[in-house]
Amino acid sequence: MTDTPELTGLIGLQRTIRLTLVYEGTRYSGWQVQPGRSTVQGALAEAIRGVTGETILPRGSSRTDAGVHALGQVVGFTTASSLEPAVWVRALNAKLPSDITVVEGFDAPNDFDPVWAAIRKRYRYRIHDAAWRPVLQRHLVWRWKSRLDVAAMQTAAAELVGEHDFTSFETTPSTRRSKVRTIESAQVFRHTGYDDAANAEVWIEVVGNGFLYNMVRIITGSLVMVGSGKRKPEWIREVIAAQSRPAAGPTAPPQGLVLVSIELAPGVSNTDAAPNQTASWQKSPNTSEA
Repeated sequence: MTDTPELTGLIGLQRTIRLTLVYEGTRYSGWQVQPGRSTVQGALAEAIRGVTGETILPRGSSRTDAGVHALGQVVGFTTASSLEPAVWVRALNAKLPSDITVVEGFDAPNDFDPVWAAIRKRYRYRIHDAAWRPVLQRHLVWRWKSRLDVAAMQTAAAELVGEHDFTSFETTPSTRRSKVRTIESAQVFRHTGYDDAANAEVWIEVVGNGFLYNMVRIITGSLVMVGSGKRKPEWIREVIAAQSRPAAGPTAPPQGLVLVSIELAPGVSNTDAAPNQTASWQKSPNTSEA
């Protein structure tokens, strides 16, 4: 496009840019670049190359799985370009495919690392359990054909809150040495579907300082076992204590999961912006069932 910045923006001095990305992960093999596969990281790297000609592999705070979406993926990369963050946002959006967009950009300290800077993450999982199947949102929800008991699921989810060894909720094999994570909040509530059908969906929102591989999807699969009456709420306590993957429920499919937001450690930005403030597009009302 004619308004895309050219290589003349290169100044030779290294500086770091921080971005927030939104993407629908349906057609991607996850965040991380993989040979021969379409990935979000690869698409962003290609867009950067199209803007300045630089070969840069941007680093993301979360390595979302294949088919998983994001409302608030935080990304950092180092560039020799003098382009202002706002220009980067416009230029990248001119190059990115329609299922990925940059919603904000900032200057960041040169030592900014989005992985280590992330101190808190919020994930949301959407389950559609109305009497009819979803149509417009079918790629963004897990379709469940019977009504789930939200109250029982919430009771079970409360057992997850706190510091625990979450070995039972990680896909094996794993290279992570420590399986201990802290869950600050685990909420289950009904939500009006995006087709305006009242209480058509069950949302699970989990906030924690870090997550193991497939952890939220296994939590979801386990809570659905409770919600469908196959397990009692207190069973979750036994699953945590077992520290064994077979003790937990199935891994929920990826399409219902979205990375909602990432809170960064104080002092990671060179700007006066408030990177930790939840943006309007990331918020959702908690319409808990009575």
